[in-house]
Amino acid sequence: MSQGTLFRPNEWMIIGFATIILIGTALLRLPIASTSGASIGWVDALFTATSAVCVTGLTVVDTASTFTLFGEVVIMVLIQIGGLGFMTFGVMIALLLGKKLGLKGRLLIAQSTNALSASGLVRLCILIFGSAFVLQMLGSLLFAVHTMEQAGFLRAWYYGVFLSISAFNNAGFALWPDNMVRYAADPIVNIIVTLLIILGGIGFTVLMDLRQKKKWIALTVQSKMAIVATLVLIVVGTLGIWLLEHGSDRIGYADEAHRWWTAYFHSVSARTAGFNSVVLSEYLMSTQVLLIFLMFIGGSSGGTAGGIKTNTLMVLLFAMASSIKGREHVIAFRRKIAMEAVLRALTVLVASLIVVLFVSFLLTLTEDKNFSFIDLLFEVTSAFSTTGLSLDVTPYLTDFGKCALIVTMFIGRLGPIAIAFALASHRKESDIGYAEEKVLIG
Repeated sequence: MSQGTLFRPNEWMIIGFATIILIGTALLRLPIASTSGASIGWVDALFTATSAVCVTGLTVVDTASTFTLFGEVVIMVLIQIGGLGFMTFGVMIALLLGKKLGLKGRLLIAQSTNALSASGLVRLCILIFGSAFVLQMLGSLLFAVHTMEQAGFLRAWYYGVFLSISAFNNAGFALWPDNMVRYAADPIVNIIVTLLIILGGIGFTVLMDLRQKKKWIALTVQSKMAIVATLVLIVVGTLGIWLLEHGSDRIGYADEAHRWWTAYFHSVSARTAGFNSVVLSEYLMSTQVLLIFLMFIGGSSGGTAGGIKTNTLMVLLFAMASSIKGREHVIAFRRKIAMEAVLRALTVLVASLIVVLFVSFLLTLTEDKNFSFIDLLFEVTSAFSTTGLSLDVTPYLTDFGKCALIVTMFIGRLGPIAIAFALASHRKESDIGYAEEKVLIG
């Protein structure tokens, strides 16, 4: 770390997110934020603020019945800042004030957006804000027009704004006690919500790449990985949920189309939006395990989603394929992947598994013995991947359990990114050469 630099970019990220969470906690704890006129308490306020900033969606209180308009607006703002990145907001404010972005600011933006280089970051920030604003407003208007007969245009539009912000940022907060169950058979709402989730979670660098190049062959390897993985996981998840629950009354209530819509919706939402259109505790355990896998993988790098990211999965799969074929280098889409990227992907995977399993183990020691290990693993994975799907366990956790998930959400939002950048910024080549020795693997 050079002199005059107090913190590294990844350290500024941690400090920034922690500060926003604390501010959100203080605001949500105010009596004006609660419909009861009394404070909801520090733990519940901290949990809700962390869930909003980390765009998770796990809740310990019902959002619609607990919070006033003030509280709901605070949650919306926290979701927007957490999803798009607080440094992105800082850049836009600086641009509006006519200030130039220095090298330190560019490094912070690169960290915040997970960009591969420090070039074109101002353009990327403008794209992030522009696409977020346009897509969220379009989604809210479409929702309002579609549902205005039920609640009137203004109320439907407000619900649409909240839903669109939550969906695009992959947050999973909703203003209905049953989340999205009432719209399970509504194809229009399903399409609106899932498209916002996909566009927000696929990565802003991918959207920028598609906008500039438009042709598949010209896209970067990162964009191709994100697009292929997203499409494959949606299809596999949809088919998997439909097949596992086929013949039951858990998905769909009246017809086969309803069942397909529900399976598709949860395949998309599990990576990593967290909306649910059925009661997930009624799913088969095998379906819940499938959802755990989808949540753990998450969305793509540089987007609003969490998880280990599709790019991490794809790099590891290509590395495995290259190893099986006996190749010296990892090849993906006719390009060589740097070994540094493979090691980072492996580090993210192993570190993520350690966090999820360790926190799940802790909860088996402290929580209600009526919860199975799958119940606890589901909640922890949902928290770590910033998904927000729940088996209705989180509201009944002890204060220790809630605090454990708060830390897990924070690590999940920043951990894998912070680890990858820490490896890059702290890397120091040794002057000592060591003898090579073979080790048995497998």
